[in-house]
Amino acid sequence: MFAIVDIQGQQFKVSKNQHVYVHRLPAEEGTTITLDKVLLVNDDKGVSVGAPYVSGTTISAKVVSHLKGDKVLVFKKKRRKGYQKMNGHRQSFTKITIESIG
Repeated sequence: MFAIVDIQGQQFKVSKNQHVYVHRLPAEEGTTITLDKVLLVNDDKGVSVGAPYVSGTTISAKVVSHLKGDKVLVFKKKRRKGYQKMNGHRQSFTKITIESIG
């Protein structure tokens, strides 16, 4: 059983007891959140495709932790001009665990 869910503008294929890293969610660690933007559900009965969302289907997920991703370096240079610029960025993520689909 799996589902495709829209979390903050990104689509994820999730199943039960799976860990997913999503963009930072405004929820405390240890709380349970419900995701209602379910695009597709595949279960024993068959495949249900929403238009745009499957009605009556929610996914409950538990917020495990908030963390940052790996550093991405942005390097800009213009040749023969002596211009160099180095910039770094670390994206904020939230690790969630899918508890139930249904």
